[in-house]
Amino acid sequence: MILSHLSKASSNCRRLAGVQHFALSKNFHRSPTSHPFFPDSVLAGKPILPAAVFHQRRAFHESQTSLPPQISPPITELSLYQPPTTGLISYLPRSWIPYAELIRLDKPAGTYYLFFPCLFSTLLAASYTHAPLLAVVETSALFLTGALIMRGAGCTINDLWDRNLDPHVSRTKLRPIARRAVTPFQALTFTGFQLLAGLGLLVQFPTSCLYYGIPSLLLVATYPLAKRITYYPQFVLGLAFSWGAFMGFPALGVDLLSDPTALQAVAALYASCVSWTVLYDMIYAHMDIKDDAKAGIKSIALRHEKETKAVLSGLAVAQTGFLAAAGLALGAGPVFFVGSCGSAAATLGLMIWKVRLKDVSNCWWWFKYGAWFTGGGISAGLFAEYLTRANQRRDEVTVPPSAWREFLLLKGRSIKA
Repeated sequence: MILSHLSKASSNCRRLAGVQHFALSKNFHRSPTSHPFFPDSVLAGKPILPAAVFHQRRAFHESQTSLPPQISPPITELSLYQPPTTGLISYLPRSWIPYAELIRLDKPAGTYYLFFPCLFSTLLAASYTHAPLLAVVETSALFLTGALIMRGAGCTINDLWDRNLDPHVSRTKLRPIARRAVTPFQALTFTGFQLLAGLGLLVQFPTSCLYYGIPSLLLVATYPLAKRITYYPQFVLGLAFSWGAFMGFPALGVDLLSDPTALQAVAALYASCVSWTVLYDMIYAHMDIKDDAKAGIKSIALRHEKETKAVLSGLAVAQTGFLAAAGLALGAGPVFFVGSCGSAAATLGLMIWKVRLKDVSNCWWWFKYGAWFTGGGISAGLFAEYLTRANQRRDEVTVPPSAWREFLLLKGRSIKA
């Protein structure tokens, strides 16, 4: 009898140990009073539940507590980014690369487009004021540095505005803010330093340049907003990028408000540069025309997609016409009209004829090199006009009549002697 009771107790203990082992292996709660499907009577050594009920409760509990299967993170656009291996940026420290990309240091075409209106104005003012060559070179160098700084600040502001749009456009989805290599706060701080650097450069010019230069910041800040409310944001960009047309004359000491002739020339030059900006940026906008339509971004390319080349032709005529008007206001000679106006008409006409608007790479090629074709041609004509006027001034040096009489008297005496 004693052996029978011992055998039954041993059997219950083995079953209890098996149940507890199963519960622990499933990582369930160890307290028997709170076990989900093993009642206290079972864990106390009393007879267990029928097998059907046991498996039913077990299946129910697993269905409520089991974790979903692990899902591998999707492949994002971040995995497509590769740091540059060629060019200037590739030599920078890795932590600097996102900021260099933010200011488009690897794509300097925009810097040239911002610089050329400053150069046009400087060369036009140099011919008007008879400025020495060294002053022209120094002023142009300062403008080039300023264009690099302010173009970078403008790009950073643009990317801050577009941080929620850029990920949806194939060309911009890997920009530093879009791929989260730079946070909005870091970009905002970086913009502040760029603007301070621009201000430090601006004070190197005559004081009047401050009054002409600072208002352009409003246009730089509002251009990204224009893409959301109008199909003509390129016009706002033109107002901002062409502002340098106002700067060359005060940089060389000409007060535009007190010189109507210079003001007329500058107004015509500004209109010419605005037309040029809208023209080349319309070609640039064709690179993103499909993505812009999906993302809700407006552009002149979307608005006039079917008549783009007609619009481009009209802008080219306006650009060349206003440039000629600027020269007429200052009494420019044939060198200017042939060199600057002629080269502008020829290069713009060639670009409009050759550009393939459906080909993204071709649009980029003409945008990239069009700055040098048109901007370089206009600058060369203006510089030739400046040199021509300088030579004419040297030839037109006159001797006062009294000096001529004295010279003739001395010459007559020497002959008699």
